[in-house]
Amino acid sequence: MRGIQGTSNKTYRQLMGNGLRYEIPKFQRDYTWDTEQWDDLWQDIKALMSNEDEEHYMGYLVLQTSNNKEFQIIDGQQRLTTMSILILSTLKCLNDLVDSNIDPESNQLRKNNLLNSYIGYIDPVTLISNNKLKLNRNSNDYYKQHLVLLKDLPLRNTNTSEKHMRECFNWYYDRIKKEYKTGEELAGFVDNIVDKLFFTVIEVTDQLNAFKVFETLNARGVQLSSSDLLKNHLFSVVDETQPHISEIEELENIWSKIVGKLGEQKFEDYLRYYWNSISKSVGKKNLFKTIKSSIKTKQEVFGLIRNLNDTADIFLAIQNPEDDLWRDKPEIQKALRELKLFQIRQTYSLFMSGYRNLTSEGFSKLTKTCSIISLRYNIIGGLNPNAQEDVYNAVALKIESQKKFLASDFQSIYVQDSSFENDFSTKEFKNTTRNHKIVKYLLAKIEIYEYNSEIDVDSDLFTIEHILPENADEEWGEFSFDEINRSRFRIGNLTLLEKKLNREAAQKSFTEKCKLFEKSQSKLTNSIPTKFSTWDEAKIATRQRMLAKHAKAVWKIQELSN
Repeated sequence: MRGIQGTSNKTYRQLMGNGLRYEIPKFQRDYTWDTEQWDDLWQDIKALMSNEDEEHYMGYLVLQTSNNKEFQIIDGQQRLTTMSILILSTLKCLNDLVDSNIDPESNQLRKNNLLNSYIGYIDPVTLISNNKLKLNRNSNDYYKQHLVLLKDLPLRNTNTSEKHMRECFNWYYDRIKKEYKTGEELAGFVDNIVDKLFFTVIEVTDQLNAFKVFETLNARGVQLSSSDLLKNHLFSVVDETQPHISEIEELENIWSKIVGKLGEQKFEDYLRYYWNSISKSVGKKNLFKTIKSSIKTKQEVFGLIRNLNDTADIFLAIQNPEDDLWRDKPEIQKALRELKLFQIRQTYSLFMSGYRNLTSEGFSKLTKTCSIISLRYNIIGGLNPNAQEDVYNAVALKIESQKKFLASDFQSIYVQDSSFENDFSTKEFKNTTRNHKIVKYLLAKIEIYEYNSEIDVDSDLFTIEHILPENADEEWGEFSFDEINRSRFRIGNLTLLEKKLNREAAQKSFTEKCKLFEKSQSKLTNSIPTKFSTWDEAKIATRQRMLAKHAKAVWKIQELSN
């Protein structure tokens, strides 16, 4: 990949040698590791020390550098901070031996050598440390003035990051002191692990290439914190204006609110959907580049962060039909339930723009329109969703500027009646949990259209009956083996049936099943015996064409249909 200076595997000793310096960008996340992560690392180290394992892989480090001597830690700060604190805990144990006059000269020498090799140089006159690792703005002073100098660690007036670092130091100190009693053992402990712990190091030239690395690795299942990189850029723009501390604190406060609201939602996903609700559509790969070129002033950063905070609630609500926002809006709630069932995400940017700029009636019409389009285009048509995103983005921008939209704005992605009817007439739904719910929804909607009989699709009372059994053999009815495979999952072969009756139906013949269908409360089902005296591939196709004609009328936007 262009912009990557090098990728290599390095031990901790190699990382910290040759005068190299590492800095965590000042606005990167604070130190957050706790007992679970500390213990995981400790158990791995114990396995190394007992020779159960020859080496231990510590994961990826993404570093940004322009001179190959000074590196910004774009990803991996939690691991490097923990390693530094673990070594400082070991130095504290050596210092205890010196204070206890146990081989003081040798142990002082061991302590100094390890300090210089893995922590940094301390000026003997000023006691100012020149460290190999510089932490972020909320952590570095504590690290530099207390941890590195092996002073008593203050318990009061510490922030969350400092509290975690203090607890980490004490946690490792207690275990190392108990495990290793002599200076030789303590020095041997450090000397051993620095050669057996190794990282995959990716060096990049700038933040943009770091972001590309994140997206590439995340796509391969290695989850890195690209949101930290976004945050660092935005906060750095403000920092360059030499802001009052209250401005940075306000940014931190708003950022924390956004992250807190989103919970498990990925921040960068939300950011892309928000950005595409106000600007020309940008893909994941170009998001960071676009924001860097667009957000250049303190005012723009504050505007973006505040808008993100205000819109986060809408973003979450459009994914949750049961959100309080829709309590008195049944039509919107209904459309959002359908889109959730369809697993449609392409509408998020459009809906954020729509909610901000349309009346309640206008937004209701927008959600209903998109539900019908999604049923025709995605669920039945199975068409490429990328084309939808471009249309939805264009409509979002129109709504943003004009506060209105027209049904004709969606003409290019509205599957026309003839195509929809043909697609529906041949559609199959394999037996999955999601498909089961979709088929219940489809049949229930057709039921109310044709018979004005309402079926609760969320109820467990009704299930999906395969008229030709899903596991039928060649002795079932008028079907060959090939006809069974072609027919069993077609919509025409599926119907609504009460759970109890469905269990009775099982593998019975069509004639026997019809006796059960006549007992069903579903008119779509109990009409089958009156319409069909036998059941074969041709009958399934006939019934499916009948259902398709109804579907064309049920899922219809009058202004767009031909």
